[in-house]
Amino acid sequence: MSVPTISASALAQRCRNGQSCDLIDVRTPLEFRDAHVEFARNVPLDQLEPESIMRARNGNSSEPLYVVCQLGGRSQMACQEFHKKGFTNVVNVEGGTQACEAAGLPLVRGKKAISLERQVRIVAGSLVLIGVLLGWQVHPALYGLSAFIGAGLLFAGISNTCGMGMLLSKMPWNQ
Repeated sequence: MSVPTISASALAQRCRNGQSCDLIDVRTPLEFRDAHVEFARNVPLDQLEPESIMRARNGNSSEPLYVVCQLGGRSQMACQEFHKKGFTNVVNVEGGTQACEAAGLPLVRGKKAISLERQVRIVAGSLVLIGVLLGWQVHPALYGLSAFIGAGLLFAGISNTCGMGMLLSKMPWNQ
């Protein structure tokens, strides 16, 4: 399903011209706290309820709703959810927050934290290493832990969904 897109520079120009720039950021609260476009509202992708968001727009339904994430992948998925629910005036911001910063949109910076993607890499790498060490030192069947993590990473790459990332996003330090 094709979703309308806008470049970050075109969005910045709209804002400078005084046009409506209703923007939601679908990253995790941790990522949002790290840095976000000044006028963006945080609605994490796993908590996205298109009907509620559209009802809360206070009569702005004729203007587009812009959706942003870090690089554009999650916002694309969010836009597809809106479209499935019949809301077609939703636009994906190409390049995400990084492109918005480069386009000169004002960003709010908060406390630095380890990104969810890095957390997944750290946990996955640790579990693979533990699986290899346990397989070598305890019992060869424990190599299966490393195989399981490898299969999970393969699935995440193919399906563009990451179970470990979803689990880590629920941890207290990511709220």
